[in-house]
Amino acid sequence: MHSDLKKILISQKDIEEKCKELGNIISLDYKDKNLVVIGLLKGCVPFISDLVKHISIPLRMDYMSVSSYHGGTASTGHVRVNKDLDSSVNGCDVLIAEDIVDTGKTLKKVIEMLSVKGAKSIKVVTLLDKPEGRVVELVPDYVGFEIPKEFVVGYGLDYNEYYRNIPYIGVLKEEVYTK
Repeated sequence: MHSDLKKILISQKDIEEKCKELGNIISLDYKDKNLVVIGLLKGCVPFISDLVKHISIPLRMDYMSVSSYHGGTASTGHVRVNKDLDSSVNGCDVLIAEDIVDTGKTLKKVIEMLSVKGAKSIKVVTLLDKPEGRVVELVPDYVGFEIPKEFVVGYGLDYNEYYRNIPYIGVLKEEVYTK
């Protein structure tokens, strides 16, 4: 797997430190609020797991599975809901945990859906922000790392469902996904 990577962009140690930092900030910002952290599957799993360990206030967790890549390296623009929430967010302060914000299309659609479901507030925490890829107006509220417009894998991010288990963020060699 590692031979498919052009370079390591963000180390495992840096990710661990950033999760702790974000968790501490979120704990302060959501003190005395009804926090629901919603993970967007599948890529969020390592991030949300490490993040919530450092959030020191009561919270609920839920998950949605949405997709817009459908096996490719670029968003198709069509957002498909594969799994909706199991519990209500009506009147809750929602924090969406995302692995990466790229075009923003998928996230914007999820925010609209949660708003319709009656969320009191909706904010976004993302491990990675790729603002060069943005095609809709959207700015995450909490950002781990801003990255350049490269195709990254690892720590939950995939290419055709592979590479999610790499414990750091790496840039995938172009020849791997252009075969």
